[in-house]
Amino acid sequence: MSNGFSSLIQADLASLTSAAQNMANSSQQTIAAASQYGVQDGQSAASFSQTMQGAINNVNTQDVDAGQKMADVDAGKSDDLVGAMLSSQEASLSFSMLMQVRNKVMGGLDELIKLPL
Repeated sequence: MSNGFSSLIQADLASLTSAAQNMANSSQQTIAAASQYGVQDGQSAASFSQTMQGAINNVNTQDVDAGQKMADVDAGKSDDLVGAMLSSQEASLSFSMLMQVRNKVMGGLDELIKLPL
């Protein structure tokens, strides 16, 4: 029975090694493509944290804009109720999507933490 587990572990190790090699090759191709478009060796492509921070800033900007449009409609400065409601819904959907991405990332992190070494 331990031979069965051993062979499964070896097969998993081989597939993980293959996947890691493919990712390394893909990474080298990405770096080559980035240098083709002007990214120098000292610079790197946007990291995950930078991408998430940009998404958070974008959602925040949408929320502030929607709030401003709603305030303008409430104060009588604007009569674009449809536009204000539409921007409010867009901001709500963007926030919901951001929360779903956050939940998926946190779930993936939990899975990584639970991985036995």
